[in-house]
Amino acid sequence: MKQLLINYKNTFTGLSIEVWWLALVTFINRAGTMIIPFLSLYLTDNLEFSISQIGWIMSCFGIGSVAGTWIGGKLTDKIGFYKVMVGSLFLTGLLFIGMQYLKTFETFCIGIILIMSVADTFRPAMFVAMNAYSKPENKTRSVTLIRLAINLGFSAGPAVGGLIIANLDYAGLFWTDGITCIIATFVLFKVLNPKKAIIQDDLKVENSSSVYSNKPFMILFFAMLVFGVVFFQYFSAMPLYYKEIHFLTEPEIGLLLGANGFLIFLLEMPTISWMEKKKFNKSKLVLFGAFLTGLSFIVLNTTNWSGILIVGMFFMTIGEMIAFPFANSIAMDLSKGKNQGEYMAMYVMAFSIASVFGFNAGLQTISKFGYNTTWTAMAILSGVCMLLLFILKKSNKTI
Repeated sequence: MKQLLINYKNTFTGLSIEVWWLALVTFINRAGTMIIPFLSLYLTDNLEFSISQIGWIMSCFGIGSVAGTWIGGKLTDKIGFYKVMVGSLFLTGLLFIGMQYLKTFETFCIGIILIMSVADTFRPAMFVAMNAYSKPENKTRSVTLIRLAINLGFSAGPAVGGLIIANLDYAGLFWTDGITCIIATFVLFKVLNPKKAIIQDDLKVENSSSVYSNKPFMILFFAMLVFGVVFFQYFSAMPLYYKEIHFLTEPEIGLLLGANGFLIFLLEMPTISWMEKKKFNKSKLVLFGAFLTGLSFIVLNTTNWSGILIVGMFFMTIGEMIAFPFANSIAMDLSKGKNQGEYMAMYVMAFSIASVFGFNAGLQTISKFGYNTTWTAMAILSGVCMLLLFILKKSNKTI
C-alpha cells in the first residue's frame, strides 16, 4: 500500500508550481459550477418549464459554449491568457448570482447564452496558460493534472450542491456558484505570475496545412463530436431520469454524479500510466471507452432495479476515463509540426458543438419517445463513434 502511494505521488513530481496553482484555480472554478448538473431539475421544479423548453435552453447553453470558446481564443491571442482568465472568472461569478432572477423562458435562454459565452472564454486561455508554464516533457502530465482538478471539482460540486439545495434551496446554489468563481479570481490574481511563463514557439508553424485538410484529425473531430452528444446526456437528461423514474432526491443525485468525478480523480492517473507503459494502441483504447459509454445506456433498459444506476455510472466513468485522455493525446500527435493552437482549439470545439445538439436532442427525444428509446438511441450513437474510430485507425497506422 505504501509503495502504491509512493508510485502515485511520483507521477506528479517535476511539474511547475504555476501548473499546480492553475490546477487549484480550475478545481475551485469547476466545483463552483455545481448548478449545471441540477439545471434541468431547477427548470422543471422551480420554473415549471416543459422538457421541450429545457431542451432548447440546453441548446442555448451549447451555443454560448461555442461562442465563448471562439471568443476566448481570439482574446487570448490579443491580450494574453492571464487577463482572459481573470476577467472570465470574475464576470462569470457575477452572472451566476444574477441568473436566479431570470424567470421566463426567453430571458433564461438569453442569460444562459451570455453566461456560457463569458465562462468558456476561460477554456482556451487555460490551455495556453498550461502550455506556457509547462516544460515540453511535462505537458502530458500537466494535462492530466488539470483533468484531475476538473474531475475532483465535478465530484465535490454535485455532492455539495445537492446538500445546498436541500438546506438553502436553489437560490443558495446560485450564490455559492457565483462566490466560488469570484474567490477563484482572487486566488488566480494572487498566485499566478504571468512573467514566469515559458515562451512557446512551437504552437504556430508557418505555412502549415489547414486543420480541415487533415483527414485523420477531422475523423477524430467527428468521432468526438458524436461521443460528446452521448456523454452530455449524463449532465442533462440523466438527472431527470434519476428523479422521475427512480425517485432519487437531489442529494442522492449529487452523490451519484459526484462519484463519477471522484473515481476518475482516484483511478485515472495510475490507469493511464499503466496503459501507456503497456503501449496499448491509442485509437483502440478510445474505441473501447466509447463501447463502455454506450454500454452504460444499454444496461439502464434491462431492469427497473435502482441499483443499475450505479452499474451504468461505473461503465460510463471507466469509458470516459479511458476515452478522453487518449483522444486528447491522439489530437496532439496529429497536430505535431502544425499549428497546434488551431488544432487544439478545433478539438475543444467538437465538444462545444456537441453540447449545442446533445443536450437538446436527448431531452426532445425523451419528450416524444420516452427514456428507454432515448437510451437506445445513445447506444446506437456510441456505435457510430466506434465506427469512426475504427476508420481513423485504418487511415493512420501510427495511432
